[in-house]
Amino acid sequence: MTDVVSPTALSEVQLRLLCHDDIESVKLLCGDWFPIEYPDSWYQDITSNKKFFSLAATFKGGIVGMIVAEIKGRTKVHKEDGDILASSFPVDTQVAYILSLGVVKEFRKHGIGSLLLDSLKEHISTTALDHCKAVYLHVLTTNANAIHFYENRDFRQHHYLPYYYSIRGVLKDGFTYVLYINGGHPPWTILYPSGGTEARRFWCRTAPGFRTPSGLRAR
Repeated sequence: MTDVVSPTALSEVQLRLLCHDDIESVKLLCGDWFPIEYPDSWYQDITSNKKFFSLAATFKGGIVGMIVAEIKGRTKVHKEDGDILASSFPVDTQVAYILSLGVVKEFRKHGIGSLLLDSLKEHISTTALDHCKAVYLHVLTTNANAIHFYENRDFRQHHYLPYYYSIRGVLKDGFTYVLYINGGHPPWTILYPSGGTEARRFWCRTAPGFRTPSGLRAR
């Protein structure tokens, strides 16, 4: 990729779904973007399994960004995030989990990350209608750029996850971030009962106790 990207580059970016032929390119990109080593089966899954929404942003034929997400039932969320939605929601209520979102360094700050995220939200509204009530993800506590990106797009910290990641044998802390959509909300608490504007803006941020990480996870 060129070191200088035109300010109008976004107008030339095209979106398409990832496919099997993209695996090697995606491996290189993920190796550059993320500190976690994903197994080969993960790349096979995100490029072939229809349960994943895997979208690439391309510029002159090359992949310059991608988002991978899974829309699933609220009962299928990670154990540590079981309280993302209030228990009053039906069991068939859905949530979207972002496994990965990245942009090539030279193309950052050109709106490509926002384009990918907005495309996911549009996909949710088209396929899941109003049944999807939240979009969530996990992020390293030290990843200030990613945290800033999501907070600027109305995601809010839901959980602090100590020792959540194992990266090259070193345990690292993480956060859960959530964006509520279509009337979704967390369990109401004594501090933030239902019915008020402030209650809809805040939720309980519980820090779970020490846990043994269950190996690498798709983040």
